[in-house]
Amino acid sequence: MTNNALVYLVEKLFYRIIQFFRHWYVKSMRIYFNFVMDQLKELDYFLAWRITLKHLLEPLYKDYTILGYILGFGFRLGRLLVSSFIYLIVFTIAIGFYIIWLVAPIYILSRVFF
Repeated sequence: MTNNALVYLVEKLFYRIIQFFRHWYVKSMRIYFNFVMDQLKELDYFLAWRITLKHLLEPLYKDYTILGYILGFGFRLGRLLVSSFIYLIVFTIAIGFYIIWLVAPIYILSRVFF
């Protein structure tokens, strides 16, 4: 009787450990990825990177002179570069936080056992 109970407890222990890691790594990745994508979409609403790229070669304020084309291209190119840099910073920070999230259980377990 005690042998069966011990086997049951060991099976439950390994099941719970596997479930923890599945929750920590697989489910959290989906949740965090969706969160980051939602934040980037909201940021794109403000920065309008895709729309600016679409209208890159159009003149500024529909001024079809040479100066309108040159200014439109220059301002939009500058806006694309600044927006790309902001996206890069936000994405780098998001990846950094996720790497910390991934390493946290390993770090905690290593501090407990060593």
